[in-house]
Amino acid sequence: MSAMYRYLIFLLLLVPGLSAYASAPQVVVSIQPVHSLVAGITDGVTEPRLLLHGGASPHTYNLRPSDARNLQQADLVVWVGPELEAFMERTLRGLAQDAQVVTLTRQTELTLLPTRTGGNWDEDDHHHHGHHHHHGNGDIDAHLWLDPHNAKAIVAIVSERLQAIDPANADTYRQNADALQQRLDTLDEEIQSTLAPVRERPFIVFHDAYQYLEQRYDLNAVGSVTVSPEQHPGARRITQLRNRIQSLGADCIFREPQFEPTMIQALIRGTDVRVGVLDPLGADIPPGPDAYFLLLSAAAQAITECLD
Repeated sequence: MSAMYRYLIFLLLLVPGLSAYASAPQVVVSIQPVHSLVAGITDGVTEPRLLLHGGASPHTYNLRPSDARNLQQADLVVWVGPELEAFMERTLRGLAQDAQVVTLTRQTELTLLPTRTGGNWDEDDHHHHGHHHHHGNGDIDAHLWLDPHNAKAIVAIVSERLQAIDPANADTYRQNADALQQRLDTLDEEIQSTLAPVRERPFIVFHDAYQYLEQRYDLNAVGSVTVSPEQHPGARRITQLRNRIQSLGADCIFREPQFEPTMIQALIRGTDVRVGVLDPLGADIPPGPDAYFLLLSAAAQAITECLD
């Protein structure tokens, strides 16, 4: 080993901060679709930690001890916002004080839509009146990842943040982000052509989670069975919805794998309505850089198959 080499090693050990970049930043992401995008950016450098695995609902999640440890050690935390992961607000204040935090519902680069009130939407506030941006806290529809244009904005924001935190790996983050942007453009075009033939067909969803997909691809969603997963519709609401399904001629109703919607059977009894399955979080998809693409493609496929 040359004297110069030994001297360089000595300097690295001596000077605080120089050796810090030898260890990649610890990144924690709340939900799988966003984790997938972040994993695409950090590919080859580090693997981000995912808080909510599988079918865990962000509305009702309880933090595990391993989650708490990950948050305490985090350099960067990416989450959607208090509108989706209410459990995170206090957690971030308590555990992730040293981390940089990206709250997606506070990013002006994203298209944010207001939540729709009521489960079956009136014609005059139907999906054609849609492209709103920012609204007061709480009335933002938090399912923002279901628009690939928002996914592109997320990639740009997180990539920039990582380049600032970890300049040693900035080139990798930048190259990964560029490749992801191209891949997202391709996905967007594929979904556009997959959904084009069924754009006019009316359908109903189990809970109102797909507005971003509907807006982006101009789909004809006409109502939801329950606005939030925690509220189950009563008998009167089911009667209203049965009547509405019949009057709107909805061709399909989409349920979600996380819930046991026995009331869907009650809703469609005696009608020609088909049942499809949509999953906004990708419960059955393994986490990783491909998960986002598999999730969106599966959703487009499920919609087309049920409506075709």
